[in-house]
Amino acid sequence: GTQTLDGIDAVIPAGKVTAIVGPSGAGKTTLLELLTRQYDCPTATIFLDGIDIREYSLPTLHERMAVVSQRVWLLNRSLRDNLTFGLPRSVSDEELYATLTDVELRSTVEGLSSGLDTEVGDHGVRLSGGQRQRVAIARALLRNPELLILDEATSALDSEVEYRVAQAIQRRVAGQTLIVIAHRLSTIRDADQILVLEDGALVEHGTWDELVASGETFTRLHAAQFERDDEADPA
Repeated sequence: GTQTLDGIDAVIPAGKVTAIVGPSGAGKTTLLELLTRQYDCPTATIFLDGIDIREYSLPTLHERMAVVSQRVWLLNRSLRDNLTFGLPRSVSDEELYATLTDVELRSTVEGLSSGLDTEVGDHGVRLSGGQRQRVAIARALLRNPELLILDEATSALDSEVEYRVAQAIQRRVAGQTLIVIAHRLSTIRDADQILVLEDGALVEHGTWDELVASGETFTRLHAAQFERDDEADPA
């Protein structure tokens, strides 16, 4: 019965990168769950290409998007099976390895005794958390979706790898719509727009430079995170 989101009024432009940031509990994941219709919002609340999102059937809506969340789901099968699961086309090893290169996983897979045919175990237990996340990202990239949604999808990676993977994703989906909930603010510096949520409301939006200079919520988030990073990595 608690109001989770209120006062969200924004346009996410097609073919651009939109980042969503805010303190824990601000409503970021809830907003994405509404966009993907894991929950249904009231009629005439969210529009996709000018059409009420509730007018799309779920299969039609989900065919247009790919979602990677912080919690990764993997089959107890081979890496190849996990990468190609649900794809309506065959994928060559060359394309698989090119995608694994983008997520900095190629050398790891090539070093495995069975390569792409290595079994990952139940829920991917034979892989590290960062490796599981990168497999899920690679699977989403192979779908070549119109809309790619990343919900803290690189949170298990160290900051340097996370930044490089984020840059590779943006190059890979250039011209497509990318929505990112950011774990580290440094990864969304080049976003076309940043939406800032707080207590379930949209309190700011703009570019990185505009928001850093605003002196409001994003400025505080930016200062707190970069101060922590400096403390963790002293000169």
